[in-house]
Amino acid sequence: MSAGPSAAAGSPAGALRHVLSHLVTPLLMCIGMGLAYLGAFHAPQPHDLRVDVVGSGPSAQVLAQTLQDKGDGALSVRTVADRATAAEHLRTQDSYGAYIPGRAPELLVASASSDTSATVVEKVFTQVAAGQGAPLKVTDTAPTADGDPTGQGIFFLLVAVSIGSYASVAVIGGAGAVLRLRVRAALAVGASLVVSAIGAVFAGPLFGLVDHGLAGLWAMAWLYSAGILLIGVGLHTFLKRWTTLGVMVLFVMLNFTSSGGIFRPELQPGFFGALHSFWNGSGFVEGVRSHVYFGGHALGGNVLVLALWFAAGLAMIGLAGLAEGKRRSAAALAAAPSARPAAGHEAEASAEEEEEMEETVGV
Repeated sequence: MSAGPSAAAGSPAGALRHVLSHLVTPLLMCIGMGLAYLGAFHAPQPHDLRVDVVGSGPSAQVLAQTLQDKGDGALSVRTVADRATAAEHLRTQDSYGAYIPGRAPELLVASASSDTSATVVEKVFTQVAAGQGAPLKVTDTAPTADGDPTGQGIFFLLVAVSIGSYASVAVIGGAGAVLRLRVRAALAVGASLVVSAIGAVFAGPLFGLVDHGLAGLWAMAWLYSAGILLIGVGLHTFLKRWTTLGVMVLFVMLNFTSSGGIFRPELQPGFFGALHSFWNGSGFVEGVRSHVYFGGHALGGNVLVLALWFAAGLAMIGLAGLAEGKRRSAAALAAAPSARPAAGHEAEASAEEEEEMEETVGV
């Protein structure tokens, strides 16, 4: 019988040390979540937010330059010749607003790209129109689905799929500790299929976050979830009970904050904007937006991001397999002629499972 857990349970001092050692993980999670979420979201300010002024005459040029100067880096303003060009820039997400001056000024936005960015742009040009003594007409060239009026439903879908994925890592790594790695990897792939299917049900029939393109959304959700699960299961070989913390850092703290689901990089500190270009959460959020609302523009790049994270998961499983193979070889060489009773392995696995499940903490 293993003496560790029993000694901890039988001695008050040992039990206290046991509890305190396990409190380290949630306290680190608290610090990490606070730094990540407050650092990314507490004071959104625009910087280099691209907007267009429609017109080619001197008045349009003067207006654009005035906005650029007054913005002090908040806006990146350019002029475009006509409304069609401005609308195309919104479709390709080369800009987040287009102002058409005149007696009846109009602002074009694409709220499906980012509702918060559209709101910032609308606030700026409402003041511009008011200075000209005219009410502003706002035209949304890419509205979101009826079931997602704020445009943030895709982000919360990301949260649900992520939690299902990283929590499954703890279960597979802990409860499945006695299983061979190939079996755990197969369980990871299977779990990702279930998690992504649940996500598709949320997005489509249950909440109507999207009104078309559900099959493509499911495929990206599976690729995203499988990447998390494979990386997590592979990491468990090396991190053991610290796996949950490691996976939360990768796929919650750094992931949610850089996904662009609430604020795009143009409204965040540069660190999170840099992560947005290659992190898997942004690949999912931007990929779904592109697929559902923007005719697939830049979809390939976002799917590539998800595929590369999936490939990283396969590589991590490969490294874990090599490490576990070496451990088995070393154990076989060091073993006594009589094999260790199977009950000993089961007791160790049970203890590891118990500790792993204790570390599973929700967002």
